[in-house]
Amino acid sequence: MLICRSTMAFLYRARAVSSALFGKRAFSSSSNAYNPTFSLDISSQVGSCMPISMMRIGTIIHNIEVNPGQGGKLVRAAGTFAKILKEPSASKMVLIELPSKEQKLIDVQCRATIGQVSNTEHKARKLRKAGHSRWLGRRPVVRGVAMNPVDHPHGGGEGKSKSSGCRGRTSVTPWGKPTKSGYKTGPLKRRK
Repeated sequence: MLICRSTMAFLYRARAVSSALFGKRAFSSSSNAYNPTFSLDISSQVGSCMPISMMRIGTIIHNIEVNPGQGGKLVRAAGTFAKILKEPSASKMVLIELPSKEQKLIDVQCRATIGQVSNTEHKARKLRKAGHSRWLGRRPVVRGVAMNPVDHPHGGGEGKSKSSGCRGRTSVTPWGKPTKSGYKTGPLKRRK
């Protein structure tokens, strides 16, 4: 019985503090949903993760889910952000403008984080030396014509030649597949 009374006292105090912060209407029976974004300033909630349905039009967001409960998939790179263009409460889908200026419809039950991803100067950073790119895991890019014939189809020959025969040869990968001139590499589409 002691646990039950202490729990009830805690809930009563929590409700009193919440009603003092958000107003008496926040817990009234007439309001069907509690929505703190309309009672608090949005700048005080930067970094908060919540469903898009609780956000307002024009909110800057990042780390957006594509399917509810799947985890953030969109707008996660350094310095990026997206913007809500269409009011979330109007329908089950909300219109979001991505950093590429592409507009995408997202389910309002999907969650997103308010604000912009930090480290906006990431793309302006200069690498000091060749080893700096190796520290980042980037391996050197060597042209095929600079290799030997055993390493690449473009390799070998005298001077800067990648041709084999009088007609020349189209650009190919190290495994001999064409890379340019509209060569289709993906799976074939099904015809209707």
